[in-house]
Amino acid sequence: MIARLAMLALALSMWSTEVAADRLKDLVSFGGVRSNQLVGYGVVVGLSGTGDGNSGLTLQSLESLISRLGLQVSARDLNAKNAAAVMVTAELGPFLKIGQRVDVTVSTVGQAKSLKGGTLLMTPLMGADGEIYAIAQGNLVVGGLGVEGKDGSSLTVNIPTVGRVPDGATVERMVESPFLSGDFLVLNLNRPDFSTAAAVSKAINAQFGNGTAIAVDGSSISVHAPADPGQRVAFAGLLENLDVTPDAPRAKIVVNSRTGTVVIGGDVRVTPAAVTHGSLTVRVSEDIKIDRGTTVVTGDGGTVVGPGEPVATPDSRIDANQEPARAFVFDPGVSLSSLVDAINAVGASPSDLVAILEALREAGALRAELVVI
Repeated sequence: MIARLAMLALALSMWSTEVAADRLKDLVSFGGVRSNQLVGYGVVVGLSGTGDGNSGLTLQSLESLISRLGLQVSARDLNAKNAAAVMVTAELGPFLKIGQRVDVTVSTVGQAKSLKGGTLLMTPLMGADGEIYAIAQGNLVVGGLGVEGKDGSSLTVNIPTVGRVPDGATVERMVESPFLSGDFLVLNLNRPDFSTAAAVSKAINAQFGNGTAIAVDGSSISVHAPADPGQRVAFAGLLENLDVTPDAPRAKIVVNSRTGTVVIGGDVRVTPAAVTHGSLTVRVSEDIKIDRGTTVVTGDGGTVVGPGEPVATPDSRIDANQEPARAFVFDPGVSLSSLVDAINAVGASPSDLVAILEALREAGALRAELVVI
């Protein structure tokens, strides 16, 4: 793995000197152009005996639902083995109009074992302000499978308690967007960086004239926009396709502690430092030593010694083996490829590599941010 990392390091060090230009749409998002989360509580019916059963929540929901249809019924007369109480979630994208449709996700909240074959009944979906923005209903698509035998054995594939209804919700209320109001469009960088914000502002002014764009801070650029909505949309399209060369990102090393994956950026440098790497292996082995016991019988005729019950005695052995420590020195301004080559030369494993990097950071010799996820 370290050898492969060394090859990647060399490629990254060559690539870092030539940063290609990106489209502006890949670097920023427009302020106010965002999606909104919706949530609702509903009931799924038509299940094949995999519902909530006698769950009080589901029985109460069915009673309330049926009463709104003009029928009088008591929860004691109902059985929810073919129904399930569910939470319904959806994402209302920007600029969606009344009558357009969005996908919904349905998840059980009770004892239902599977939603396969179910139908979601009419469910209002609310936003964070408590207003209803969409109505969901439709047949569920469930990718999971769950079966259970009479002897108690069961088999579950994927997640049968979560399903989706494609285009299952109809938008009933629009969300106002600041995109069409005000004198400015705000561009927010996906990765805040002062140098990149300045480069974006410079590219826009070079295309549309000085004063068109102003870098507000390291994250946002304010751009003068046309007042006419039609021209504003066309102007936003022109902005998205501008080529901008972003500044090189901060030197960073990312370590995944669960998988042992280490990603080192191309601009990582170290100051002069000496590293000693060694390995100590301690092995403990347990064994049982069996000895035959003896039985001594003393009588008038004398003493007789005979075989007795076996005697078990623990036998532990501890071996320690320490490999010779190997040292290497980093010169000033060592690059990524040299760093990995030096660590690779001592035969370090990924866990050893992480330990060396952490030690370099604590010593103040690592010119990079170390992130452990």
